[in-house]
Amino acid sequence: MEELEMNAIERDLPHARKSKTTVKAAHPRKAAISQNWAETILGYIFLFPSLLLFAIFLFYPLIQTFYLSLHETDPRGRVAAFVGLDNFTAIFTSERFYQSLGVTGLFTLLTVPTVIVIALMLAAFTHNQLKGMRIFQFIFSLPVVLSVGTSAVIWMMLFHPSVGMLNYLLQQVGLEPVAWLTDPRWALLSVSMMTVWMNLGFTYIVLLSGLQGVPDEIYDSAKIDGSGPIRTFVQIVLPLLSPTVFFVTIVSIIGAFQSFGQIHILTKGGPVNSTDVLVYSLYQDAFINFRFGTGSAQALVLFTIILIFTVIQFKVFERKVHYQ
Repeated sequence: MEELEMNAIERDLPHARKSKTTVKAAHPRKAAISQNWAETILGYIFLFPSLLLFAIFLFYPLIQTFYLSLHETDPRGRVAAFVGLDNFTAIFTSERFYQSLGVTGLFTLLTVPTVIVIALMLAAFTHNQLKGMRIFQFIFSLPVVLSVGTSAVIWMMLFHPSVGMLNYLLQQVGLEPVAWLTDPRWALLSVSMMTVWMNLGFTYIVLLSGLQGVPDEIYDSAKIDGSGPIRTFVQIVLPLLSPTVFFVTIVSIIGAFQSFGQIHILTKGGPVNSTDVLVYSLYQDAFINFRFGTGSAQALVLFTIILIFTVIQFKVFERKVHYQ
C-alpha cells in the first residue's frame, strides 16, 4: 500500500509543479494589467479638472452656439423658432458681411506684417550684449503689461483732435491737424497704429527669445567666412528664426481677426462702418440688436475663416520653415 501511495504521489507531483508554475506566471500578468488600469485611472483623475474647464468654457459654448445658429431667438435670447440655415443664408447675402470681411482683411494686412517687421528690427538691435541694452529691452517689452482698455484710453488721448499730442506735433512742423478717429480715411489706420503698438511687446519678446536661441558659434563662423552682419542675418539667422516667425505670424493673424476692445473703445465700428470688423459686427447683431441666432452664425463663420487661414499657413508656409 505504501508503495502504491508513493507512486501516486510521484505521478501527481509534475502536474502539481506545472500548476504552481502556471499560477506564478499568471500573477505577474494580472499585476501588470491591474497596474496599467490604475495608471490609466490616475491619469484621467489628473485630467479631470482640465477636461471639466474645457467642457464648461469651450465645448458647451461651442455646442450652444451651433444650436442657436439654427434658430431664431427673442430679445431675451430664448429660442423662438427653428430656421435651419436661414441665418447663414442671411449672412452670405448681406453686403455688410462682405464689407466687414474686407475691413478685417485690410486691418490684418496693416497690423500683422508691420508689428512683425518692427519687432524683428528691435529684437535684432537689442540682441547684442552691449551696455545699456537691458534698458531698451525693458522699454520695448512694456506694452505687453497693458490691457486693451488701458492702451485704447492712452491712444484716445493721443488722437484727440484739439489737445492730442499727435496733432500738436503735426502743427509744430507746419501740417494740418488730422481727424484721426472721425475721418473714414484715417480711422482704420489710427486703430491699426494703436494695435501695432499694443502687440509689439509680446511679438518683440518672442522674437528676441528666438534670436537668443541661435548659437554664438554660427555668428563666429559667418564672421570667419567674411559674411557681413546684414548678410549673416538675412541668409543664416533669419532661416534659423523661421519657426519663431511662423508661430508669431499665426498668433498675430488669429489675434487680428479677433480684435474687438480697441475698436469698441476708439471708434465703435465707425465712422461710416470704416472700422466695422467681423467681431464688432457680430457684437452688434448679438448684443445690440439682440439677434443671437445671427450672431451665433457669424461666430461660426468667423471660426471657420480663422481655421481655414491657419490650415493654409500650416500646409503652405510651414514648408519654408527650417527646424533645427
